[in-house]
Amino acid sequence: MKPQVKKIILAPMEGVADELMRHLLTSLNQYDFCITEFVRVVDSLVPKHVFRRLCPELDYGCKTQSGTPLRMQLLGQEPHWMAENAIRALEMGSHGIDVNFGCPAKAVNKSKGGAVLLNEPEQIYKILQAIRSSIGTEQTLSAKIRLGFKDASKLDEIVSAIESAKVNQLTIHARTKQDGYRPPAYWHFIGEIKAKFDLEVFANGEIWNKTDAKNCLVQSQTENLMLGRGALATPNLANVIKFNEAPMPWHELSTLLKHYSELELQGDKSYYFSSRLKQWLRYLKLQYPQAELLFNAIKLLKNKDEILQHVEQLSKT
Repeated sequence: MKPQVKKIILAPMEGVADELMRHLLTSLNQYDFCITEFVRVVDSLVPKHVFRRLCPELDYGCKTQSGTPLRMQLLGQEPHWMAENAIRALEMGSHGIDVNFGCPAKAVNKSKGGAVLLNEPEQIYKILQAIRSSIGTEQTLSAKIRLGFKDASKLDEIVSAIESAKVNQLTIHARTKQDGYRPPAYWHFIGEIKAKFDLEVFANGEIWNKTDAKNCLVQSQTENLMLGRGALATPNLANVIKFNEAPMPWHELSTLLKHYSELELQGDKSYYFSSRLKQWLRYLKLQYPQAELLFNAIKLLKNKDEILQHVEQLSKT
């Protein structure tokens, strides 16, 4: 029997999956929901304007323009303040709460957030249990982890702590913090977890095409996927996997890039336009030779008008 995907969600890619990128990708694909970039929680209630900065969609039912629900992600280590901020996010309209235990960034780990907590399953339990106690059982609570910090030796203990805190959904990035983003992803570890724990599990890591997705579903023994960098490299990847669509042809993608550029320049963060476009092209060129040509043409340019001219020229070819 061929593996079938049930749910596909868009990953909370820090510094990448902002409002505009969420809008574009959910307009092209039928994602079940998206998770936002993380709200950093330390020892206080985060101001509402910070939540809105990371998720402007809160003012519109916390959905993208195409109607895909959004879930706010929190990152922190103090149970009380994580719970207080979870309440705030839900009151503002978030469709559930997601907690980040997977971020590998050194600055975040140094301040005891993200993947470093994989060394402390008991603290993971305390954080999630505090949130669950505060938000009640009706709200969806999810978590995102890696296989471990240095290795997967504590994985069972981590997932046991998560299950004990009555978490509804768990995304597992099938690499350790030490692995970073280096291939391969070790999907079979997710399959072992699925056999032991009663959680709705989403598999994440190294899913770049439909073949990867099939292999991941088989090895992870789950029906659910989270797409990250692969969704940037092939913008309609979720529908390629779900509905057997053909990968977006270049002539459509070039029009999308022009549209993206125009929207970036209209936004209040237009000063990021050059770096954001180049960042996306670094992923697109993995699948599209034309994207590499565009990247090489603009990689040293900083003038927005010059860059836009190159984008428009390529969209006409």
